[in-house]
Amino acid sequence: MQLQKSFKGDEETGKLYLVPTPIGNLQDMTYRSVEILKSVDFICAEDTRNTGLLLKHFEIVTKQISFHEHNAYEKIPDLLDLLSAGKNLAQVSDAGLPSISDPGHDLVQAAIEQGIPVVALPGASAGITALIASGLSPQPHIFYGFLPRKKRQQEEFFKQKLAYPETQIFYESPYRLVDTLTNMRSIYGDRQAVLVRELTKIYEEYQRGSISEILGHLAHTPAKGECLLIVSGSSGQEIQAAELDDSAITALVEEAIAQGAKPNKAIKEVAKAYQLNRQEVYKLYHDL
Repeated sequence: MQLQKSFKGDEETGKLYLVPTPIGNLQDMTYRSVEILKSVDFICAEDTRNTGLLLKHFEIVTKQISFHEHNAYEKIPDLLDLLSAGKNLAQVSDAGLPSISDPGHDLVQAAIEQGIPVVALPGASAGITALIASGLSPQPHIFYGFLPRKKRQQEEFFKQKLAYPETQIFYESPYRLVDTLTNMRSIYGDRQAVLVRELTKIYEEYQRGSISEILGHLAHTPAKGECLLIVSGSSGQEIQAAELDDSAITALVEEAIAQGAKPNKAIKEVAKAYQLNRQEVYKLYHDL
């Protein structure tokens, strides 16, 4: 076991501060984050050019050290030497919290192993910010970050997560959204979802609805900018739907009609009950 008292005042080493940066709106930078970036000896930046613009805006002159996923292995020993010598370092990513779909975790682990205090500052995080305004259940939730890009790997991922009851949070490229949502619907069924674009920026937008409704909107209004997806968790009915073959789905529609529902209403009820795509159920019933 290791016990860290972050502010006991008699440390023999420096501290590693994990400093969040705005995900769009510069006004989301906290006073504490600005002060830490001004007071540390060095700032470890994912992209020194991008961070340089932020530092210039807040009149911060602290020297930067380039630290990203491609040079982390060679840079970590030098950064640990600085920390061990009593220097304080701040680590920042291009936007949001370090280590969340960004570089940082390896340095944190290395610092902890050396007994160097690691202090995280609270601040902007795209996934949580979007979740609380999504309208979907915020608790429990699970954050996955970026999805696999290849269709087969993505489908396998969704199959593994099919039964999870938690609201799921993903980051995705606007160029892959349609394919991703199509793959998701084929496994999850037509769940409720929210597509969030350009969070905290002037074109911030929430698209709330079923996966099919969002796909319908994207068909005539392609997404642009930074995007993330929030999808409702399993209700248990998708598992039943996954076990239904075409004939079973058709039989459910016929059963609803036998009980007095008109065909279109029966199709809608079956699709909603089992979180299926209504158009697919329509095609199955009408043998199209």
